[in-house]
Amino acid sequence: MKLISWNVNGLRAVVNKGFKEAFEELNSDIFCIQETKMQEGQLDIEFENYSKYFNSAIRKGYSGTAVFSRIKPISVKYGIDIDLHDQEGRVITVEYDKFYLVNCYTPNAQRELTRLNYRMQWEDDFREYLKKLDKVKPVILCGDLNVAHNEIDLKNPKTNKGNAGFTDEERDKMTKLLETGFVDTFRFLYPNKTDAYSWWSYMGKAREKNVGWRIDYFIVSERLKGKIKESKIYPNILGSDHCPVELEIEVDL
Repeated sequence: MKLISWNVNGLRAVVNKGFKEAFEELNSDIFCIQETKMQEGQLDIEFENYSKYFNSAIRKGYSGTAVFSRIKPISVKYGIDIDLHDQEGRVITVEYDKFYLVNCYTPNAQRELTRLNYRMQWEDDFREYLKKLDKVKPVILCGDLNVAHNEIDLKNPKTNKGNAGFTDEERDKMTKLLETGFVDTFRFLYPNKTDAYSWWSYMGKAREKNVGWRIDYFIVSERLKGKIKESKIYPNILGSDHCPVELEIEVDL
């Protein structure tokens, strides 16, 4: 089974930058999107043999997630049942026979870390949500998690230390999630791979120079790690400041 996750930084914008062609080329069973920046109905987008699910923010043009699935789900859930967190369209949970898929767009701590305290509350509540799901059946979590976990996950760790996405607090929360019983699939397969990034600033030709961050993930329940076949990053697929990431996993449907 092949899954794709991509922060498109505006679905309506990326549709005009080759999104449909990339979608078809990647040919995944499940395709997860973050930062749709739209309300459902603002864009007529269909793919043959895929069902689609959108979770939009109350605030127009902001945040939002979507899932396109070739596999018929048992159920689809929007949010994590905490009103504080469920206003921004950040989570879709799709239940399949053998696993839960959770598509997530984690809140950014923002410049000057103005949202760091909220981010910490989010991290604790979201981790508890994942743990509850994991007690029922294994979890595949994907999305823009807005943190570079370790120094190897960004080009310039020293100059970015303490900045949003690379604070000790955010990194510690990722460590805690993994210690709870989850696996970063890319680092599981490629623990020492450098210069592997999924996001680049639009400033200073960062993408051209590959001055980036790896903040887009596929994370799975510990008991699925033996089924991980491949975890890829597609830096050459353009259209957003993020690129798609992929998980290939041997899970019965």
